[in-house]
Parts: sequence; structure tokens; C-alpha cells
Amino acid sequence: MNYCGVIIGKDLIYKDGKIQIDTETHPTKDKAFCRNTDRELVKRIIRNTYYVLLTRGIKGCYIYCEDKALNDYIKSLII
Repeated sequence: MNYCGVIIGKDLIYKDGKIQIDTETHPTKDKAFCRNTDRELVKRIIRNTYYVLLTRGIKGCYIYCEDKALNDYIKSLII
């Protein structure tokens, strides 16, 4: 597709100078998966999900972040 739009939820935040993943707020239908699976694996799956979504637009990607700090950080990388 030429353009895509991605909404980055509360599971990806910018804190202490790093992008961090909050597995507790990840919007999954299978909450038991996040609780019972290795945290590093869950983080890897979340990172991979956002990577796939953010790289689908051929000409561009629109991004909306629920976390204000992450929004500001991403803007600073673009401008």
C-alpha cells in the first residue's frame, strides 16, 4: 500500500531517555499470554508487531502516539 497509518498505544512509551515496552497495557485478546509467557519474548513480539506495521507504507506512514513523550521523541527524529 502507498500510505499507512499506525496508532501506537500505551504499551510503547518513552521514559528515561529510552523507548520502553509496558506489557501490562498491551491490548491483546489473550491476556494470559502476556502474563504466562517470558517477558522478553512478549517484548520482542510487540516490537516486531510495530516494526511490521511501520514499514508497510511504500510512500509514507502516518503515526499517532498515545504517549506524549514518545510523540515528541519521534517528531525530533523526523525534523
